[in-house]
Formats: sequence, C-alpha cells, structure tokens
Amino acid sequence: MKLDLQQVEEAAKELYIRSLKQLPPDIKSGFDRLAKAETNATAKGIIATMIKNISVAEDTENLLCQDTGIPIYNVWIGKGVEIDGVGLKAAIRKGCERATREHPLRSSVVHPITRKNEHTSCGMEVPVIHIDFVDTPDLVKLEMIPKGSGSENNSYLRMAIPAEGVAAVKTFVVDSVLASGGKTCPPTIVGVGVGGTSDLCVALAKRAATRALGTQCADAEGAKLEQELTAAINQLGVGPQGLGGDSTAFAAHVEMAATHITMNPVAVNMQCHSARRATASITPAGVSYGF
Repeated sequence: MKLDLQQVEEAAKELYIRSLKQLPPDIKSGFDRLAKAETNATAKGIIATMIKNISVAEDTENLLCQDTGIPIYNVWIGKGVEIDGVGLKAAIRKGCERATREHPLRSSVVHPITRKNEHTSCGMEVPVIHIDFVDTPDLVKLEMIPKGSGSENNSYLRMAIPAEGVAAVKTFVVDSVLASGGKTCPPTIVGVGVGGTSDLCVALAKRAATRALGTQCADAEGAKLEQELTAAINQLGVGPQGLGGDSTAFAAHVEMAATHITMNPVAVNMQCHSARRATASITPAGVSYGF
C-alpha cells in the first residue's frame, strides 16, 4: 500500500477536532464508576457536573475544555506500507494547522522565550510526532492526544537507586499526586514510568497516562503495582478538583522498561479528567475513525 499523504493531512485535521469534542467511551464509563462509588456529597456533585459538561459539549458539538493542549500524534506503520517519512510529518503538521485555522480552536502553542503565538497550534518541534511500527499489513494508524497544561505541568522525575526498592517508587508517586492536588483537574489518570533512562522513563509515564482505562501493564509486576497505586491514591482524599473525596484518580497506569544495574528511574505524568484522544486507521479501503 502506498500511503496517500492527503489522507494523512485530512485525518490529522479531523482527529484534532474530534479529540477536543468527543470523550472516549472508556473515560465515560470511568466517570460512571466513580459516581457510583463516591461517598463524599461535595465530590458526588462535582462528578455530576463533569458528566453534565461532557453531555452538553457533545450534544452541541462544542469543546470539552477550552485548553486545546499541546498536540501529540502517535503513528504506527504496518508491513508493506510505502511511505515518505518527511512527507508524513509535513502532512500531520499541515493537518494540525488547518484544524486550528479552519475551526474556532484556541492555539495554545507559543515560543518558549518570546511567548509569541503563531495561532496554528504548531511551533518548534510541535506537533509532537512519535512513529513506531506494527506487524499488521497495509495499515497506518494515527492517534491524536491534545495534552493540556493543567495535567502536563504536573510531571515529575526521580532517579531512584536500586537499594531503595519498590517502596521508593510508591512513595514518589503518592507524593507527586499530593503535590499536584487539584491542579491536574482530578479525577486523573496517573501515569507512571519505571526503568529505562531518564528520557525513556518520562516517555513511559506519558504513554501510561494516555492509555485507555481498563488496560493494564504487560508486565506482571507492573500490573500488580497499578492496583496497589490506584488503591493508595484514592485513599489520599484529594478528590474531584482537589476539593475532597474518594475519586482522586480513575486509575494509576504503569509502563516499564529495563534499566541499568545502578539506577531505577521513576516518572509521573498525569492526564486530567478530560482524557481526550482520537484515532484514525488508514487502509486500502479508506479511513476509519475511533478512539
């Protein structure tokens, strides 16, 4: 299959718009679960307001949140796909720019020093584009994640040492959630990276934070850690919007990598309650959209 870059551009544009206006079904189910389990009256009211906001936004085709985030595109390329890599990145960038210019989206991307906003949601190294490969033949899959600053500002890295053990990992994660308080617009998905190098560890935490609810770490120890951290975080009492309650997080997600014998990095990256994402699959049959 030869990849049609015009399809990529259109998909990149459409995904940005879809991700800002439609919340994935797993997140909606997560809200329903928290609403049923919450025991704090104030927290129950806040969760109900969040659920109402989702309904109103989708019914009126408005944005779920005014923060259009830093645009992140994950791309998976299947077997037998003929592709122009440079052209692929250019098409994604153009689609991202068009989404912002052709629709009433607030551009949240600025120069890091001058703070100049080009009003395209693009800039140096932005949109962020990650490319990987899969075994599926004749497939290109795009995932768009608009990562808001409320959650992204609460990112943490600690270069722990092996002698501190898994207790250091747990303590760091819990302390990070406490330090973030209501700034991440909880309930959150707490993404945790363990292992690798400093940069890989942070990337793992981002991957974990943006994973679908209901999925679990492929590593058995990581899956066990997810359960333990989720329980611990929801005993902190931070609650929705940091105003108290049981529902501090939908879940803690963990991603892991092998690391050096003398270190054990741990990173935390959080996703807010408006955990937005959208996907497009490009095949010889055309383009299909989902979450």
